[in-house]
Amino acid sequence: MGTYAEASTPELKAELDTLNKAYTEFKAKGLSLNMARGKPSPEQLELAKPLLDCVNSTTDVSAYTKADVFNYGGLDGIPEAKALMAQMMDVPAENVIVCGNASLNIMYDMVSRAMTHGVLNQKPWCQAGPVKFLCPVPGYDRHFAITEHFGIMMVNIPLREDGPDMDLVEQIVAEDNTVKGIWCVPKYANPSGVCYSDEVVARLGALKPAAPDFRIYWDNAYTVHHLDPAHPVKIASIKTACEEGGNPNMWYEFASTSKISFAGAGIAAIAASDANIEDINRQMAFQTIGYDKINQLRHVVFFKDLDGINAHMAKHAAILAPKFAKVRETLDAELTPTGVGKWTDPKGGYFITFTGMPGTAKRIVELAAGAGVKMTGAGAPFPYKKDPEDNVIRIAPSYPSLDELSQACALFCLCVKIASIEKIIATH
Repeated sequence: MGTYAEASTPELKAELDTLNKAYTEFKAKGLSLNMARGKPSPEQLELAKPLLDCVNSTTDVSAYTKADVFNYGGLDGIPEAKALMAQMMDVPAENVIVCGNASLNIMYDMVSRAMTHGVLNQKPWCQAGPVKFLCPVPGYDRHFAITEHFGIMMVNIPLREDGPDMDLVEQIVAEDNTVKGIWCVPKYANPSGVCYSDEVVARLGALKPAAPDFRIYWDNAYTVHHLDPAHPVKIASIKTACEEGGNPNMWYEFASTSKISFAGAGIAAIAASDANIEDINRQMAFQTIGYDKINQLRHVVFFKDLDGINAHMAKHAAILAPKFAKVRETLDAELTPTGVGKWTDPKGGYFITFTGMPGTAKRIVELAAGAGVKMTGAGAPFPYKKDPEDNVIRIAPSYPSLDELSQACALFCLCVKIASIEKIIATH
């Protein structure tokens, strides 16, 4: 039949009848699979189980740290944990604060503090009138949820293969002093897998914002999450780019071990300039006396250093890479001949982005759910959950087993075909 675009209406209707019968058969299987979020699989979490044995009642804690991990104090984390996270984030240890188990929590706190108390002695955002954030799209839904929660207006910025559309970013930031930040997932971006080029990082660091309290929220969540550890993608340092661009205080970097050790019991950190770190510590002192230093020590004892983290992540890659390959192979085999849709081929991270025909994403997700496969909601990778083209879907291959993933991918492709033919026939 060739591609769907080349087919006649009778051919498409006949094909749709066949696809609907196959869909009915899938429904009869009673599947219950979840591909909605990028959760580590049970096999991945099992890799970190020995971490739980690293610190116990017989451990000579003094052999690892001089910090008192059992008592109050140590607001910014034990020195060894700061050093470990600094290696991963490619910054000096003195520019790191180690917090709790989730970087999302830190990002929320940073926006909240800016709203109520301002940034480096600037007026609190809640007193500054309208506040806007730039949001590269498709992007991370939880970033958008934070800004929406605080009533911050979000501005879509197209995400290209090398990062955000910098011509647009530079223009908006320079002209509008209500723009206070930009969300960035610079490496293996959620959900596209895009890695920012050196040129894009340099241009970000050299921005000339109209707002003196403008900040780059550099969520380096996937910095060590390579699918091929022998060929990791390297990106430029946002710290260096901002310093060389004359903006030493314009960056906040976030990272965690949430998809390295345990998703709910890792450690998270923020890195920033000396002035920003001082400002954060000053405000954080009202919030807490210190985070879980015993958990910080566990991670230090277990990973030791960046080499230890990389060795551990190679084990993750051995589990994840075949799953990403399975998704790509199925999409290539099932959808390439139809001519509908395209998809990313990430070198790391947790997601694949599928882009279908305009006006089909919601229908595809609806069909998949009807046959027992839960996908990320259509629109989720956009502010306010509004995909202007209704054609982008985030695929999260990590959690299902390989066998479950095979079934889910086959169903997904079936749903894409059905939704696409329905759309084409409707236009005829």
